[in-house]
Amino acid sequence: MTDIKSLYFNELNEEVKKLALPNFRALQIYKWLHEAGVGSFDEMTNISKTLREKLNDNYFIPALEIEDKFVSKLDGTVKYLFRLYDGEYVEAVVMKYKYGYTICISTQVGCKMGCKFCASTLAGFKRNLLPSELEGQIHAAQNDLKIRISHIVLMGIGEPLDNYDNVIKFLRIINSENGLNISLRDVTLSTCGIVSKIYKLIEEKLPITLTLSLHAPNDKLRSAIMPVNDKWGVDEVVKACKAYAKQTSRRVSFEYTLIKDVNDSPECAKELSQKLKGFISHVNLIPVNDVEERGNVRSGEQAVNNFQYALKSNGINATIRRTLGSDINASCGQLRRKKNEANGD
Repeated sequence: MTDIKSLYFNELNEEVKKLALPNFRALQIYKWLHEAGVGSFDEMTNISKTLREKLNDNYFIPALEIEDKFVSKLDGTVKYLFRLYDGEYVEAVVMKYKYGYTICISTQVGCKMGCKFCASTLAGFKRNLLPSELEGQIHAAQNDLKIRISHIVLMGIGEPLDNYDNVIKFLRIINSENGLNISLRDVTLSTCGIVSKIYKLIEEKLPITLTLSLHAPNDKLRSAIMPVNDKWGVDEVVKACKAYAKQTSRRVSFEYTLIKDVNDSPECAKELSQKLKGFISHVNLIPVNDVEERGNVRSGEQAVNNFQYALKSNGINATIRRTLGSDINASCGQLRRKKNEANGD
């Protein structure tokens, strides 16, 4: 059966023609799927029962249900564990800012990248998420919280550029005026640095913000914590980011997770400054999350402040990420891992 929610409007229109239905039905169905975010054909109340049965016989909407939900008592951040149609789990986090609501969504069930500070890879990689499942995380959160989400961050479980085609299709679908109608300027995509896909992304001409998980200023240090660096080194990935900034006129952000006595020295700050000179960029400093199996220790407050000061002194724009949802383990990967362990997987 066809995943109807992962179809572009023109693709859905062709399916409607195959069913010998009038053209206006395509827009009706599309709006139910992408504007209202329904989870079943039975919710499409302005469509006849006969047509709903026909849709049920030929198509499916991948189910995405809330398995667990945690709300921070500190700042209202909401973390979801979603159960997918095949029994797998992914996570998403909704954060409230002055400008509105942002959701951080997952792009894969698990992750292949093996970064040493991340929980997402611990439970193993299972599969890519479909465009409908990417969008489904947004709809599930919106419908549950009775809000409108205006900003999206692809920074949850998985590597977005490792699920390239589905992610690009998702981005174009959510930008549709007949769906969520979210501006792509309000979308941030985070990658660990798959260079070939960064250059491919440039060709898409999508005005999204690119964020690179850098976390080290040289190959020796980065390869020790990020296996992807063995294929694409620091200089190569920074060069690709500079090309992205030049071609799109969009500022590139660099995530830098600070791990005590690993990558938080004054020497690292100086070397990082030299690597990032010469183009519009921003460094987001992140004290490492506490993940039991990883054993990393977050840098102290003074070390973090000193690192930021060193970057700024060398002309590099840098901020320290505000921690949200610290009382609910809002960093991605931990809920999925614990649920799988509880289920004996």
